[in-house]
Amino acid sequence: SNSNSNSNSNSSNSGDGGRPRRAMGKDAVAKDERRASKFLIRAVSGLILVSGFSLVLYIGHVYICALVALVEIFLFRELVKVRYNTFFHIIEDTIPMFRTTQWLWFCVAIFYTYSDFVFDVIKSNTALHYLLIYDKLKTPLAFALYSGTFIITIATMQTGHIKFQLNQLCWTIVVLCLTVGQLKYVMHNVYNGLFWFALPLMLVITNDCFAYICGMLCGRKFIRRPFIALSPNKTWEGFIGGAIFTIIMGWYLSRIMAHFTWFTCPTNQFRLLPERLECELDPIFLEASSIFNPQVFEIIPDAFVKMIPGIVDICAVDGDGDAAVLTPCISGEETHTHHHFELVLKNVFPVQIHALGLAAFASLVAPFGGFLASAIKRAYGIKDFDSIIPGHGGLMDRLDCQFMMALFTWVHYNTFVKMATVSVPKMIYMYSLMKESEQEEFLERIMELSGKK
Repeated sequence: SNSNSNSNSNSSNSGDGGRPRRAMGKDAVAKDERRASKFLIRAVSGLILVSGFSLVLYIGHVYICALVALVEIFLFRELVKVRYNTFFHIIEDTIPMFRTTQWLWFCVAIFYTYSDFVFDVIKSNTALHYLLIYDKLKTPLAFALYSGTFIITIATMQTGHIKFQLNQLCWTIVVLCLTVGQLKYVMHNVYNGLFWFALPLMLVITNDCFAYICGMLCGRKFIRRPFIALSPNKTWEGFIGGAIFTIIMGWYLSRIMAHFTWFTCPTNQFRLLPERLECELDPIFLEASSIFNPQVFEIIPDAFVKMIPGIVDICAVDGDGDAAVLTPCISGEETHTHHHFELVLKNVFPVQIHALGLAAFASLVAPFGGFLASAIKRAYGIKDFDSIIPGHGGLMDRLDCQFMMALFTWVHYNTFVKMATVSVPKMIYMYSLMKESEQEEFLERIMELSGKK
């Protein structure tokens, strides 16, 4: 029995090659505990953020826009605080109204940007046209705010610190471009349909999560070349893996969201309580058969095109007169000459095709917003922009990739989805601004167009 116990103890205490396992040192144990604790904090904070976002998404458009405005305030605060903390020894007791002028510029940008949005929504709703008398006031008021802020900025410049203050003014303008400038059309996306707000946001989150997971599991195992110097922890495996999963998520998530009018219907109402949305759905949210333009495949090598599931090689049949007869190619048939590739997707929502474009941008371009944030933190020697979100840092640390994504969504929507932004309420408003003679001419032209039909 002693020999059995000895052999059991030897086998249990031996690792690979019969060598005894070494107990983890105190430092290694502490490091593992810190890592687990940090992961738990990040997971709980992430769950709270997702729950809060889902709640705001449910209660309606007005609250989402209010959340966007609040987020912009915090983003601006975090970014301008970077230089404020770095150069506090210069600013203290030497430069008056240093932070005041920064926030004045922010207020000017916010007023000019979102007053346009508010009146654009009002113009699309005839019930609110009585408020359009104030539309004429927004431009002179915005200019007055701009002029006042400009005067205060110049008046507070100190002769010994002009170069620094000009650098600071340039930084303020850059921050405004990053935040207010790129997020200008988020609220338009919200009122065009929550689909155009929620899907892009979730695609960026998906890319961020799966890039982290793929990088952690496969990082530098296949491609050892550094991905980008600004962020040494990023890997090619994470970038490629994140892109693949984001495109898959975009395809299926867009199909699910297309079934809910809460996401697909646009609105022009400022409602404080959620109400069911009813609308005539845009055709892109209706199941159909989608035919890809053959010209798309001309820019892709044939070998890759033939790998696409469902692709059909269409050939022209020789010897059938002047009119070419097109038919699916038959291998080995000498009379068949390649004409084009054809791809027909059946039982697909057209919006899924749009989602692939959004997913591609979220995977290939949006991450560079995060690399810019990494460059800023590296330049000023900080780990996070703030500590407002436990385990994550500041809002800028979480939303750095969302700015360009929101702007691209608006560009995509107005280019490929709804090219015409004219509506009946807007036409009525424009008609009311015409002179009487112009109104008569307008009605005559309308009657002529109606007669032609």
